[in-house]
Amino acid sequence: MVGIRKCLFPAAGYGTRFLPATKAIPKEMLPILNKPLIQYGVEEAIEAGMDTMAIITGRGKRAIEDHFDISYELEHQIRGTSKESLLHDIRNLVEHYTFTYTRQKEMKGLGHAVLVGERLIGNEPFGVVLADDLCEGEGKGVLAQMVELFEKFRCSIVAVMEVEPDEVSKYGVVAGKELEDGIYVVSDMVEKPDPEEAPTNLAVIGRYILTPDIFEILRRTEPGVGGEIQLTDALKTQAQEGMVLAYKFRGKRFDCGSVDGFVEATNYFYHKFKD
Repeated sequence: MVGIRKCLFPAAGYGTRFLPATKAIPKEMLPILNKPLIQYGVEEAIEAGMDTMAIITGRGKRAIEDHFDISYELEHQIRGTSKESLLHDIRNLVEHYTFTYTRQKEMKGLGHAVLVGERLIGNEPFGVVLADDLCEGEGKGVLAQMVELFEKFRCSIVAVMEVEPDEVSKYGVVAGKELEDGIYVVSDMVEKPDPEEAPTNLAVIGRYILTPDIFEILRRTEPGVGGEIQLTDALKTQAQEGMVLAYKFRGKRFDCGSVDGFVEATNYFYHKFKD
């Protein structure tokens, strides 16, 4: 296998938990301070050594493509002013990294979104970032931690964290044998289980390293919870046919798909940059 060059961003969802703000603005473009959520994810992927961002969009998501593009009119207006430096970071991303796009025409679940991205990814391992899960790694980013693990084990990896038992119904949940400290060989995965049926309290969050055989598995994965094609179900099959690791990452994660998590992230990064 080659190294990991590409990162997939499923970004076609409606963001209904943030209505009416997300009626016309993609949830991935909601800002934490002065930077949209998806840009944090892109920068995390770049830190992990990836140079091509494959973004799955949908209707009403044009702002994402415009953000990762040159705005000649705006740059002309602020050229030579003190505000010109504010565009330095995003201009650097546009000039030095590749952004590709395709649309998910129907909302059929995360597994379906990943499958839609197959033509952008090809036959190679890749990262996946859910932009509304904003992560702050310890020492290095969460994706960078996972890439190091992939280089050792060469298999699919999901990032996990412990959650309260009454919270497991919001997540995919994994069970498995601990291979090393914080690293588990997955034996079972369940999407949004009832608390009394959850095998553990290890919840999958929006960071994945996937090997390309996941596409063929997704093609034969039947709709699951909510009538959607669940990436969790495909990963369970992959674990049964080969090996999938769950990694308890070092760092913090903010659920910016919820108002509480969004406010928590805003306060955290405000104080971080202020200090």
